[in-house]
Amino acid sequence: MAWQGPDFTGCGLVAAADPSGLPALREIIARYGIAARKSLGQNFILDLNLTRRIARAAGRLDDATVIEVGPGPGGLTRALLAEGARRVIAIERDPRCLAALGELASHYPGRLELVAGDALALDPATLCEPPRKIVANLPYNIATALLLRWLDRIAGYESLVLMFQREVAERLVAAPRSPAYGRLSVLVQWLTEPKILFDLPPRAFVPAPKVTSSVVALTPRARPLAPAAKPVLERVTAAAFGQRRKMLRSSLKSLGLPVELLLARTGIAPTARAEELSVIEFCALAQAAAAEGA
Repeated sequence: MAWQGPDFTGCGLVAAADPSGLPALREIIARYGIAARKSLGQNFILDLNLTRRIARAAGRLDDATVIEVGPGPGGLTRALLAEGARRVIAIERDPRCLAALGELASHYPGRLELVAGDALALDPATLCEPPRKIVANLPYNIATALLLRWLDRIAGYESLVLMFQREVAERLVAAPRSPAYGRLSVLVQWLTEPKILFDLPPRAFVPAPKVTSSVVALTPRARPLAPAAKPVLERVTAAAFGQRRKMLRSSLKSLGLPVELLLARTGIAPTARAEELSVIEFCALAQAAAAEGA
């Protein structure tokens, strides 16, 4: 039985023709046997209208190297190249997809470079000189882990346009005192300005996930929102949100530091809870903790 693509009838997702003359993505998927694998977190977008919208969300593409993680059969890769990307570096660990992407690289000589490997084991910033952008439909099972790693060298990127589960996207942009506000919110907002651009329904993907997805733009700040050492801020936020229902005088004890002194130095009430603190207040706590040897 021939492989059947997603049915976009009646849902506002009408597949666009590929003006490049390349074979349809459905044909590529069938030719190379690229059935999405859950173990790799694969959910493919085949609608070129959608992939072009994601590519355009990254702004100008002809003045920077675009790094894509998990390109799969190359739907977003095609859009990036069609929208004028000067150079795309695609990181992929699935040999089936690498073979399929080889056709695309031949069609765009000198503009698409394939890197075989696990994105968790690679530092994208070492793959090219700046200016750099990351644009990716991230595998859901490693999306948060990848972002946290990239924060270590976030100043090396002009921008990041990434796909997340809607629940994760809401955590990235959450404000204090909201249910989604947590450790990820603090770390991301400390170093970037995140913004949810638009959502994609499950039916936009093959196979359809059980959740809505969101495209998020993250713009690195010229300087962190407040002074802090990232390893210490990570420890403080992990302790505070690890027991988010408890008051800070209790939740921060796991740091092994004089908690009452830390709170007194920062002017934070011992009865406050993690979700009540701003990013700047967490940075102040991290500074105080560092002074005590954290």
